[in-house]
Amino acid sequence: MFDRHVQPHHSEEEPRLVRKAQRALLAMRLGQDAEALQQVAPSATEPASRSAETRELMLLLFGECSAMVAALSDGGTAPVKVQVFDSEGAEVSIDQAEPPVRTAVRTLLAEVHGNTEAAAEQVEIALANAAPDEVDSLLLQALRWTIRLSTECLERELPVTEWIAEALAD
Repeated sequence: MFDRHVQPHHSEEEPRLVRKAQRALLAMRLGQDAEALQQVAPSATEPASRSAETRELMLLLFGECSAMVAALSDGGTAPVKVQVFDSEGAEVSIDQAEPPVRTAVRTLLAEVHGNTEAAAEQVEIALANAAPDEVDSLLLQALRWTIRLSTECLERELPVTEWIAEALAD
């Protein structure tokens, strides 16, 4: 039988971040954005540690999104198009998008192209320069994409990391 789940590769910190991400994905699935943000709020008290925790969580989510894009694109043989829309629903270039969306797209594209360092750099820039509501918007975008991509992968019987599949199971 085809196994639709893939096993994640964990660092020492990752299991705790995975649990936080799972709770946030569940909240997002239920339409509770504010609750999702509470679930992914850093538990550290020092600003540098809070920033590091948020960075690792974002990179975890964008890394998973990248893996799902690869699965959806049949290993790169069928391109997946990334579109950006403004508040009126018109397609715009990445450079015209709101800063959190622009950062999310650039981070995902870097991950998709195997440039984890560039992805981390995009997240670092956002954490260093973005207002708190922009960071929240970036986190919500990563969570939304994780849900959308995993749903599409599961519908097509493509692999999804087990912890994401568990979080979105009915």
